[in-house]
Amino acid sequence: MSGRKETVLDLAKFVDKGVQVKLTGGRQVTGTLKGYDQLLNLVLDEAVEFLRDPDDPLKTTDQTRQLGLIITLVKIHIGSNICSDLKTVGLAICRGTAVMLVSPTDGTDEIANPFLQPDGA
Repeated sequence: MSGRKETVLDLAKFVDKGVQVKLTGGRQVTGTLKGYDQLLNLVLDEAVEFLRDPDDPLKTTDQTRQLGLIITLVKIHIGSNICSDLKTVGLAICRGTAVMLVSPTDGTDEIANPFLQPDGA
């Protein structure tokens, strides 16, 4: 057995593609996978977290919030004029110990839970 650690997942095919990440504690994040390491630390661009239902913390809602926003001041030189503008960068890092599931966002559909009993049954 070699001393090198390898991940069980082959994430190379998901780089620069949309992924959905489920984290311990019920958080759910989507974004574009930009990088990863053997400990499953993930770098996501344009990361969006799905907020949890206040009545049932195990469920997520359709409400989202941007993650990892950094506001930087950008100075643009146009001739002798300097224009200032604010730019946002949406990178987020998911620590590998918190990652429970990584799946592509393309090619997946949400289905109804077949194990839920209809009301009145």
